[in-house]
Amino acid sequence: QVKLVESGGGSVQAGGSLNISCAASGLTVARWYMAWFRQTPGNYRDYVAGIAGTGTIGYPDSANYADSVKGRFTISSDHGRNTVYLQMNSLKPEDTANYYCAASTDNWVTQASRYSYWGRGTQVTVSS
Repeated sequence: QVKLVESGGGSVQAGGSLNISCAASGLTVARWYMAWFRQTPGNYRDYVAGIAGTGTIGYPDSANYADSVKGRFTISSDHGRNTVYLQMNSLKPEDTANYYCAASTDNWVTQASRYSYWGRGTQVTVSS
């Protein structure tokens, strides 16, 4: 069965950095659109970043970001390890959220309902 497992979350000071990972099993990351979402209590699950597989037009220049994280976050994938990463730099308190890894059959979609598989999340807390 498909399983996505996030890791690497934690607590950091504002301005700091954190790298989180999504290890996939039961699906091949290279064949899916992989994305990171984040959610805080009482809010919708919001799209953060996504990266397409090898069959996508424009690959490997296939990353997409929410405006709120452009220039600060970088999504990447290691197909040999079947893992997706999110490098987060210049972290702000408003980045505090539970971060989820997800997989979709469609590229560039930002609605949570369009994703087929989800991890259970990893908490990122940024203090001021």
